Parts: sequence; structure tokens; C-alpha cells
Amino acid sequence: MAQVFVAAGSNVSPEKNLARALRELRQTFGDVRSSAAYRNAAVGFVGPDFINLVVGFSTELGVREVLAELHRIETLCGRPRHAPKWEPRAMDLDMLLYGDLVCSEAGITLPRPDLTKRPYMLGPMAEIAGEVRHPTLGQSIRELWEQFARGSHVMHVVALPVSMLADPANKR
Repeated sequence: MAQVFVAAGSNVSPEKNLARALRELRQTFGDVRSSAAYRNAAVGFVGPDFINLVVGFSTELGVREVLAELHRIETLCGRPRHAPKWEPRAMDLDMLLYGDLVCSEAGITLPRPDLTKRPYMLGPMAEIAGEVRHPTLGQSIRELWEQFARGSHVMHVVALPVSMLADPANKR
């Protein structure tokens, strides 16, 4: 069974779209752990702030099957499949890690290269999986977060309903 970590973000009706994405992720993958949610400025374009978080789950699905499910959920949330990269989006689900898989092939690069460059990916992942080792750098996610220069990209905790972030039994 692979441990998978996914960054989820939205700047178009973010609370509504994140709630829908989390429901779909739980229906598809079962026990989904979630970090806190963070509001931060859009990166790469001018637009409304994003709300971002990271989820983790275990699955027996292959990496391509997980990616297909993430694309399906993005579409359900209103993101066109081939939307331009640098624009507002209803849902962005980026696979950060799939176990210790290292690959770079059509449509997928793991570990995600910007995991160690984006605080809204690295910080929330450190909350829920600090002990996980980065497959190519050999350091734990917590160590990478502790070394991260955080001043250039400010994040603010967003109080989302506990029922949205917690599993169905309201456990985190």
C-alpha cells in the first residue's frame, strides 16, 4: 500500500470547492488526513488569494489511477481539464509524493519538484507527515520545513469547519 500526499488549493469559491474535493477524496480513498488550511497570495499570476492544504492517504491504486482520480475530482469542482496553468482555479490537486516513487514521465513527475519550493505545500505536509523522508533528498519533510526560508511567501491559517478537515468520525 502506498502513502500518497496531495496538495489541494483553490482561489475560486475555495471553501465550497475544498469541501467538495475533501468529500470526494474520502469517498475514493477512505481515511484521508488533512493539514490545517492556509490563505496565501497567488503564485505566478495576479488573482484572488488561494486557500491551500495537504492531505495524505494510503491506497493500493497505482500512481496513474490516483492521478486519474485527482483529475476527476478537479473536474467535479469546476476545473476544465486543460485549463491554462497560471490563472485562477476552482481546484488544483497536485500529487506531492506517492510512497518513495521517483519518476519523470509524460504527465507525472515525482516527487513533485516544487514541494521543496512552495511553503503552502511543504509546511502543511510537515504538519501531517513530518517524519516522511523525501525520496531524493533523504531528509525528512520536517527537516526540510525547518530549513525553509519562509519570509518571502506569507501564509495565514484559515479557520475552516472541523467537519470539513476531519475524517467522518471527526478525528484528524
